Amino acid sequence: MDFGGLHRLFTDFLPAGWEWIAFAVAGFLLSFAVINVMIGLTAVYTWFERRALGRFQTRLGPNRWGPFGLFQPLADVLKLITKEDVIPAVADKIAFTLAPIVLLVPGFLVVAVLPVGAESFLGELNVGILFVIGVTGVSTLAIFMGAWGSRNKYAMFGALRAVAMLISYEVPMALALTGVVITAGSLALLDIVTEQAVPFALVQPLGFIIFVTAALAEMNRTPFDLVEGESELAGGYITEFSGMKFGIFQLAEFMAPIVMSALATVLFLAGTKGWAPVPGLVWFALKAFLVLFFLLWVRATWPRLRIDQVMAFAWKGLLPLALLNMFMVALQVQLLQDPTTGELTSGDLWRMAAFNWPLAIGSIVVAANVLGQRRISRRPAAPSPLANMTAEGD
Repeated sequence: MDFGGLHRLFTDFLPAGWEWIAFAVAGFLLSFAVINVMIGLTAVYTWFERRALGRFQTRLGPNRWGPFGLFQPLADVLKLITKEDVIPAVADKIAFTLAPIVLLVPGFLVVAVLPVGAESFLGELNVGILFVIGVTGVSTLAIFMGAWGSRNKYAMFGALRAVAMLISYEVPMALALTGVVITAGSLALLDIVTEQAVPFALVQPLGFIIFVTAALAEMNRTPFDLVEGESELAGGYITEFSGMKFGIFQLAEFMAPIVMSALATVLFLAGTKGWAPVPGLVWFALKAFLVLFFLLWVRATWPRLRIDQVMAFAWKGLLPLALLNMFMVALQVQLLQDPTTGELTSGDLWRMAAFNWPLAIGSIVVAANVLGQRRISRRPAAPSPLANMTAEGD
């Protein structure tokens, strides 16, 4: 049931003038449900990610608490709750305390507007994409608040990296979403799902690749996890955090892949659309899980990049590709759409896909050859004069 339906249900039992109680109760119940469901899913995902990374890296992963280590998230929560909450004496206590909360809240707000059925779970916005872009950008402010409140130079270095990287990757992400808006002809997430007679991941694969890559950077996931570079920053912006403040940061970090996978499912994989008799919610969960597993696979495979490589990749690689994708999609829509209604048929979408796949492959190959480093030629191997490995050395 959406927010409006639950609000009307409570309104029927209240006298005139007391409708605000129905509004407050409906909002509280649905918010309570969303928050607890997302926290539960995140707890399960932490276990799944650690077990999967263990398999990728030929080790076991969590296996002590419960069967197959299923109770490990509960053990972690109990440990963090019992840890001392230390606040540095020189810290800005207000910013230091609010930073974890500010980082966590955007994930809940994005989930609230994602359509998981005929209607959105909490409410439908006619500018859903703008809302999502605006809300997810708050994470940059939260990271900077954590570093500024800590009054720690290593935390500030991590925050400055974060601000530079996140703002840089928001630009190609927004341009990739512009291609989705042009094709769907609407900013509303529900309309975007409705218009996907063919999943937009097939119609504009270059935009989908750019979105997923920028999402990895927005989430500070490998290979873009420079914000918490332990080897040179002692943990980055979370260096001074302990106890449940640190736990909330980790909760937000592990919730981000779930939210981004659901968002990618809505924007590029046709949301709840599928084949009967399987329910739409099952299709939605399956598609989101596939995207989530792909993000995990990338984390288990790629090494961490240098900060100069990350920034160059955003401005020299993703930005030109995103501009190319946006202009080509706009041109195709202009040529193929119905001149009266402005609609695109499934045949039009398949024609766009047939053109965009070679374009995506070719443009990625060209970008890789332009930006990639040529293989450095090595000198022939020669024994070191310091090595005493020959008979003459006796």
